[in-house]
Amino acid sequence: MAISIIGKGKFKARRRRHLRLRKKVAGTAARPRLVVTRSNRNLVAQVVDDAVGRTLVSASTLEVDLRAAEGDKTDKARRVGELIAERAKAAGIDAVVFDRGGNKYHGRVAAVADAAREGGLAL
Repeated sequence: MAISIIGKGKFKARRRRHLRLRKKVAGTAARPRLVVTRSNRNLVAQVVDDAVGRTLVSASTLEVDLRAAEGDKTDKARRVGELIAERAKAAGIDAVVFDRGGNKYHGRVAAVADAAREGGLAL
């Protein structure tokens, strides 16, 4: 995989980290990938089977019940982690590989992972 991202800045640094991470992390049918995509306002978590390229379950802060929820962004991220764990368990998924998407494992990204772990997913 000879993709290179040249340049400086936060966005390009995150892209470099994500490519470096994706060399090692891949989801399978037995252990799909839990992808966290973070923007300044919202957060999306998806469980993806890379063998067939299909999203199995997803949760987002853009959903109606989470959009109206009280609390700060970290509280909403924690709720997204709980939802993704609940939906994954309902779909028969017990273990996932965590893909932080090039973001640092801190704040909202860590809140999703911790809540999913508490919800019964093996990360």
